[in-house]
Amino acid sequence: MVAFELKDITMSNKSVELEAYYGLPNEVQFCAKCCYSNQRPGSTKEFNHTKDSKKVTLAFDEEGVCDACRLAEKKHLIDWNQREAELLELLARYRRTDGGYDCLVPGSGGKDSVYAAHILKYKYGMNPLTVTWPPILYTDYGYKNFRNWIEIGGFDNISFNQNGRAMKTLTRLSIENLFHPFQTFILGQKQLAPKLALKLGIPLVFYGEHEAEFGNPIAESSSSLRDSSYHTYENLDDLTLGGVSIRQLKDEYGLSLNELSSFLPAPREEFEKSNIEVQYLGYYLKWWPQESYYYAVKHAGFQARPFRTEGTYSKYLSLDDKIDDLNYYCYFVKFGFGRCTEDASQEIRNGHINRDEGKALVAKFDGEFPERYFMDVMNYLGMDPDYFRHELTDKFRSPHLWVKDGGVWKLRHNVNGTGFDD
Repeated sequence: MVAFELKDITMSNKSVELEAYYGLPNEVQFCAKCCYSNQRPGSTKEFNHTKDSKKVTLAFDEEGVCDACRLAEKKHLIDWNQREAELLELLARYRRTDGGYDCLVPGSGGKDSVYAAHILKYKYGMNPLTVTWPPILYTDYGYKNFRNWIEIGGFDNISFNQNGRAMKTLTRLSIENLFHPFQTFILGQKQLAPKLALKLGIPLVFYGEHEAEFGNPIAESSSSLRDSSYHTYENLDDLTLGGVSIRQLKDEYGLSLNELSSFLPAPREEFEKSNIEVQYLGYYLKWWPQESYYYAVKHAGFQARPFRTEGTYSKYLSLDDKIDDLNYYCYFVKFGFGRCTEDASQEIRNGHINRDEGKALVAKFDGEFPERYFMDVMNYLGMDPDYFRHELTDKFRSPHLWVKDGGVWKLRHNVNGTGFDD
């Protein structure tokens, strides 16, 4: 095992002089415990994202283990009874008995939002309002799970239906400029709940896991509070959506500030005056995605798809949006690993599979093209599918990750050591 890891690091030196896009490390390294590579970008402020943005990527320690794996190990050492006591104290300060909402839970009706809202209401006696930023194109399964969340789970919900023209325009721009189909969804996912809490005077917002669970710097997980930079801004002129400035969006694309406002974060000064706390429930409760799935099935009728998701082996993760599969394919093109690597690495960290099993799954499924919903997405956005598949896709392949061999694009390095330069 050690010899294999050293081979990955040593052989990757071949690519030192090849250009690396997006600020990615030129030398490709794979984690000694999971299937992640050091090319994995951390979560960032989407409203400052341009084609020239440099990524902060996954950190590895001196033993070749990534931050996400180290955090998973750390979770076994946490005194979860003490963390729950801290949660009880927090909730006691804000719990209402007058019929009003005392916390807000954003979500789509997927396993994690079902778990968060349900346990806050039925175990801890809170009165959550759920809020949803709908996907650009619901899958049948996603919409059914959303309805079950509300109807079987028993929750009030605000579903914010975006301006369709603005949503299409910004999504198309995010694909053409950033190769990032999910940007408009992430903007709403991260920003809508804190903005609604501000407008409605709801003092607590609960998200699920911390971004550090998936590769952000491990030090960020030391606080239960979400960094306000994810959902606030100081200067409107500094913001970009779809890789385009607000001024350009108004002048060149005919989108008014009113049409763009739902995609923008809250003014920082206004938000900080409100004393709203945006918390991670996963800081207080031991959060295992597979257990959240079982919980959601039991308590809110959550249903997995009867078929696996393209690009991976799972059937119950991120299944509400037709554009989700395309997003992970774009991720694979830009960073050299895809949805199966994400799923397998998470399950390795959680002890459900071992690394060899994960590597075998990655070899079989990572990078599979998402045919099932591809034409639905292209038709909805008015994009040329051939242009997307070839010219646009090739534009975003970083030379240090990809090589064209006999007319076929191949990864230079992969976790199995069978890449073109391995």
